[in-house]
Amino acid sequence: MRDLKEFTIPFVGLKLGEHHFDFTINNKFFEHFEYDEFNAVAISLDVLLDKKTTFMEFTLTYGGDVDVNCDVTNEPFKESVAGNYHFVVKFADDFNNENEDLLLIPHGSYEVNIQQFIYESIILNLPSRRIHPGIEDGTLQSDILDKLEQLSPKATTQDTEEPQQGPTDPRWDSLKKLLNDK
Repeated sequence: MRDLKEFTIPFVGLKLGEHHFDFTINNKFFEHFEYDEFNAVAISLDVLLDKKTTFMEFTLTYGGDVDVNCDVTNEPFKESVAGNYHFVVKFADDFNNENEDLLLIPHGSYEVNIQQFIYESIILNLPSRRIHPGIEDGTLQSDILDKLEQLSPKATTQDTEEPQQGPTDPRWDSLKKLLNDK
């Protein structure tokens, strides 16, 4: 997978200290990772790079909305996304990104690409089950919800009462007493 150039930060010419970078994340960013669960994306990202003499600290702070489909009704809605992520970049002999909070890049590197950290932090911050807020408060009117209500099994008074069919086995009566003694 190619790197997106706009998320490559050249650090070689930067002075020691803090530096800010602002990005806007849209559908194109997630299409690059072949992630197609969003209908629309509008996320603003602030990257704080704190350059030290032997390493760099990155803090990603993001917020915005993603338009997703509900897992129950498939109705689209806006899900708010906000969070931050902190990681460290150090210099080593070889490239290594196995640790999620530490990126090792070869000595002599002059830039670092942070697109994978951005992608993972946003995706992992989203809820695993996406439910339309109208379902939780009961205000959503949907054909799918009406059909689910129509097809759901109805509890009747006959189902809730215990059937009385002749004499029962006394061994079962003793077991039922254990359930009722709680």
